[in-house]
Amino acid sequence: MDKFSNKISETVIRRMPVYHRYLTELIENEVERVSSKELSLITGFSASQIRQDLNNFGGFGQQGYGYNTKQLKEQVDKILGIDKTYNTIIVGAGRLGSALARYKGFRKSGFKVTSLFDIDDSIKDVSGIAVRPMDTIKDYIRDELVEVAIITVPKEACKEVADILVDAGIKGIWNFSPYDLKVQGKIAVENIRLNDSLMTLSYFMKEL
Repeated sequence: MDKFSNKISETVIRRMPVYHRYLTELIENEVERVSSKELSLITGFSASQIRQDLNNFGGFGQQGYGYNTKQLKEQVDKILGIDKTYNTIIVGAGRLGSALARYKGFRKSGFKVTSLFDIDDSIKDVSGIAVRPMDTIKDYIRDELVEVAIITVPKEACKEVADILVDAGIKGIWNFSPYDLKVQGKIAVENIRLNDSLMTLSYFMKEL
């Protein structure tokens, strides 16, 4: 992910969603408080690492009590910026784009998919979400205050699509295209490498 003047290391930031996930499970199981030692057992991180991570943002526990799960999750939500809702679009209404549009977890994480865009004008909607033509994307982003775009187009189209998104004022790009996307300006970019993950899995299988 692109970083600007963030003093917190990316490694710490990438552990925060793990805390969020397990805190959500604890709350669903009606667990009201948890110690760093207990979090260590379920996350796999050391208790001292957990305390150090959270102390980067001020620290939220009490000695002898631990952490209130709901309050800590609220703080992690704020740290991750998911205490608000981001209007989100998907560029590419093929199999991957359509599958992502159907994923209900986005809204729970603060991302509301409001539309898809595709060059194929025969595709009208995906699970009730409208698929619009690409030549309307800039106006849609500006009119609907869209902040996040998910790219699922072929590699050769990724850069052109990204340029359009940047010009329209998008703030964050989640890129599933097999293209190492880099953009100019204060725009967050997360490149997702499905094949890299599969090859990593292959390595660990080989080592078994």
